[in-house]
Amino acid sequence: MNGRRPAPALRALSNRNYRLFFFGQGVSLIGTWMQSIAASWLIYRLTGSAFMLGLSGFLGQMPVFFISPFAGVIGDRLKKRRILLVVQTLSMFQAFVYAAVTLSGIVQVWHILTLSCILGIINAFEMPVRQAFVIEMVKDKSDLPNAIALNSSIFNASRLIGPALAGVIVAAAGEGVCFLINGISYIAVIAAFVSMKVTPVEIAKSGKNLLSDMKEGFTYAMGFIPIRDILFLIASITFFGMTFPVLLPVFAAKIFNGGSHTFGLLVSSSGAGAFLATVYLAMRKSIEGQGRVMNIAVYTLAAGLMAFSFSGILYVSVVLLVIIGFSMIVVIASCNMVLQAVVDENKRGRVMSFYVMAFNGAAPVGSLIAGAVSSKAGAPVTVFICGSVCLILGIIFSFRIQKIGDSVREAAAVKLDEGKR
Repeated sequence: MNGRRPAPALRALSNRNYRLFFFGQGVSLIGTWMQSIAASWLIYRLTGSAFMLGLSGFLGQMPVFFISPFAGVIGDRLKKRRILLVVQTLSMFQAFVYAAVTLSGIVQVWHILTLSCILGIINAFEMPVRQAFVIEMVKDKSDLPNAIALNSSIFNASRLIGPALAGVIVAAAGEGVCFLINGISYIAVIAAFVSMKVTPVEIAKSGKNLLSDMKEGFTYAMGFIPIRDILFLIASITFFGMTFPVLLPVFAAKIFNGGSHTFGLLVSSSGAGAFLATVYLAMRKSIEGQGRVMNIAVYTLAAGLMAFSFSGILYVSVVLLVIIGFSMIVVIASCNMVLQAVVDENKRGRVMSFYVMAFNGAAPVGSLIAGAVSSKAGAPVTVFICGSVCLILGIIFSFRIQKIGDSVREAAAVKLDEGKR
């Protein structure tokens, strides 16, 4: 960047490898969100079932719960960039297969469910390794919290752009075109990984088998109070708070009497809030006070969900989804920042796999249950119940987050000091 230090909110982009990743991943994620929206709309169009939406979400995310702990161990043993190149290539082929069966007109529900499960298996390896690889792309370790915030920003900026594009393209050309665009978009992130010049990281040989290494990582995570409590917070919030996206097609079609455009608008609204959250987090100079920020965000999330369940006016709901998206990402990204700051380097892959397991493992179960409850009680009642539980969780964690914050400040200070030596 011509030797100049970028703005504080973009300081991690001064690292060439991270800069390549940032832009390559940004292009790829737009395609990913287009596929996600198109797939949800396709299965709802074919079945008209809220339960099938929940089942599709369950099959797409549940493999992460079972496989990511093994992926974390592998990530601590092998070169992370090589793993990421393999899984990104497999994701590209999955998207092309999705496009082929849809554009040919032979797509059936079982195709969608099977391909969702396959992508879930791929993501189980990609997510924890990618989270752990961030630190290898950032030379100045004090830039790590900013890099994590920027990671979240590209994810959520793409969530703002992708669904809006998908809504237009699905209406004009069908879901298959979205799947095809997603497959092509993977070329950008694959090229970014190939172009990186990564300093080889010495990988310690533990001499233990896979299960022993996994047990060691689990014992470490559960024995360290900040990590244990944050993992529990993530699992609880995503189980209840992340159920609303799977029900948005129901709100779009039945509450607001809309189509794919309305669905895309709803998803983009929560994406806009999430993007604003990442901008806010990127501007923070440290993780000091992050516990209090998380606590407030949990309460705001709960209030937003309950208000959304009552709203029957589209543009009021759009504003509420911005608030919900903002609050959700503040909680999730803050937890990621804290974990990355305090975890021991030789256990980073395993701890981040538990983070992914808690995040992506709890969400599909919650989605499946939400789909089942919604089919009986209706989507608004389901979202209100989830918001009420989040409110209770906020009260519970208000007694724990101060202790987490105290522990985190001590551990983070040590880590940052080591990184500057």
